[in-house]
Amino acid sequence: MRIVVAAIGRLKGAETELSERYRKRAAQTGRQLGWRDVEIVEIRESRADDANKRMLEESIALANVIPQGAAVVLLDARGDNLDSTAFANQLAQWRAADKPATVFIIGGADGLAPSLKDKATLRLAFGTATWPHQMVRAMLLEQIYRAATILTGHPYHRA
Repeated sequence: MRIVVAAIGRLKGAETELSERYRKRAAQTGRQLGWRDVEIVEIRESRADDANKRMLEESIALANVIPQGAAVVLLDARGDNLDSTAFANQLAQWRAADKPATVFIIGGADGLAPSLKDKATLRLAFGTATWPHQMVRAMLLEQIYRAATILTGHPYHRA
């Protein structure tokens, strides 16, 4: 199974280093689980003048990276709050169901189009606070790494 993080915008600064550190750790640990890779797909922010048009253009670009049959997880402040073990178990269930990929979607500042939201297998929140997209990506990659360590019995996760 591939793990894909598709996000609007490019990371800059310290978040880039932190995100890459967790991406590499997740990819390495995930190999034991049959994960082929942990990939980052960065989508350029739309330059449209209208917020609805920006949202639509970005949502179309994000939808184009979702493989057929993939589990689709939208990062959404109104989504489900899963603890790390439940998150790990969900990834394990999708792998056991032979999903070709799990694609995590981090939308832009204007949100996601309803057509993309309808593709969601899960809407995931990191609490009710509003987080910058750069922080969400780093936190997501840490949780993917943590999930891999939980599933492999690595001592990183201590609950």
